[in-house]
Amino acid sequence: MANIKSAKKRVRVSLASAERNKAQKSYLKSTLKKAELALAEGSADCTEVVNHAFKVIDKACAKHIIHKNNAARKKASLAKRLNG
Repeated sequence: MANIKSAKKRVRVSLASAERNKAQKSYLKSTLKKAELALAEGSADCTEVVNHAFKVIDKACAKHIIHKNNAARKKASLAKRLNG
């Protein structure tokens, strides 16, 4: 365990941000699963679901939860299935 006050704070802050990132990534994964399911079923609102997934992917990319190339790959894959 850290002895210095600033090091103790860094531990607390890093744990808090790790929890926040974990929640964000979990939400991203569940949103992607919903979009994949909507595309597989061919449901009527699949366009709205995929657009919501795009928004979640962009937010995760902006907050550095995922890499920008990973975000682009996920979006391209969804778009390809939506338009294909």
